[in-house]
Amino acid sequence: MNLMERNHRTDEEDHEEDYLKEPETEQEKEAKRESGREGFLENPSLTPILLGVIAFLLVCIIALLAFLSGRGKETARDADEELQQTITDYVKEQQKNDYVPETSGDAVVIAPQTDGDEEEAEPEEPEEEPIDPVAADSDKTAVVVDVEDENDISYSKEFILNEALPYFADNNQAAIWDLAHLKRYVKLSSELTGTGQYYYIGDVNGDGEPDGKGLAIYEDNSYYYGDWSDGAREGDGTWFRFYISEKSKRNKMGKYMYHSYAGAWADNLPNGQGAEHFEVDVSKLKGGERILQNVVGGFVDGLYDGELYGYTVNYIGTVEEWDGVASVGTFTLWRDMSAIGECSVWRNKDDHDLCLDIDKSENKNQGIEELMKKE
Repeated sequence: MNLMERNHRTDEEDHEEDYLKEPETEQEKEAKRESGREGFLENPSLTPILLGVIAFLLVCIIALLAFLSGRGKETARDADEELQQTITDYVKEQQKNDYVPETSGDAVVIAPQTDGDEEEAEPEEPEEEPIDPVAADSDKTAVVVDVEDENDISYSKEFILNEALPYFADNNQAAIWDLAHLKRYVKLSSELTGTGQYYYIGDVNGDGEPDGKGLAIYEDNSYYYGDWSDGAREGDGTWFRFYISEKSKRNKMGKYMYHSYAGAWADNLPNGQGAEHFEVDVSKLKGGERILQNVVGGFVDGLYDGELYGYTVNYIGTVEEWDGVASVGTFTLWRDMSAIGECSVWRNKDDHDLCLDIDKSENKNQGIEELMKKE
């Protein structure tokens, strides 16, 4: 048998053998499938494709996760901005609800005198009569203001007295100065001019008269705070008079700003130990001029009495100390200058040869003239 015949026979035999084989069982099929998978994994030509697919899937997964993360952050940012806007709107709304308009009540100080007014010539006045020691306001009637009657606080006398009382009680002189220069205080004081009355707030007795501690407002921008007894100033107290746009023979140049006395009182007048004070605008003083600013010592019915201590101030603010001795308003002289019509009433503490002189005719009823009146 040649080779071709052999091969032909072999193919036939193989075909016959395949025909004669029994059908495959399920176990054999499963084994073939497993064998095929292993072959696929072991096939070198398929490995790059498989790795490419895996890499692509990983890129897709990472991109998806990044997208989801960005959306989450954007959502959180939007939520935070919305919350901040809500808080901002709430705060603005609260500010609108809490806003209180400013009240008007401005404190207006009386304008000072102008230099042009100071130069006006003053008419010559007749010589004043001697002052008898009688309280200038002893016959005035108190108008007692009940603190419970304050129905209207629009600068009524009740409001003003209640406003001023604590500052006088604390002796807050800076605040007292400011209050006295407000228009409402000046107006209230001016309303009392010529009425024979004064406004009072404080303790009263059974007859409704000032008795105890209290504050009074008088005409001429004058005030008293302190002790009272049966309608009279009695005990310890302080009196003020403010010169507000006021010209007088004594104060025509505006050098005095206010006058005060603090100390013992009896029968409506200074009686006992106390201190008189002038607040002076030194810029209005002339060169070489001295102003008696303080007098400390004894008083009888408003007149100087006993040993006195005083000090003066000049145009540059220099202070000098002086001694004086008086008896019910008449000074004991340090030297006799009657030949020229003058008398020395104050002697310099450091230089006894230096004295302050007054006209001889004036050496009587020396004291706090504004608290006394003529009979």
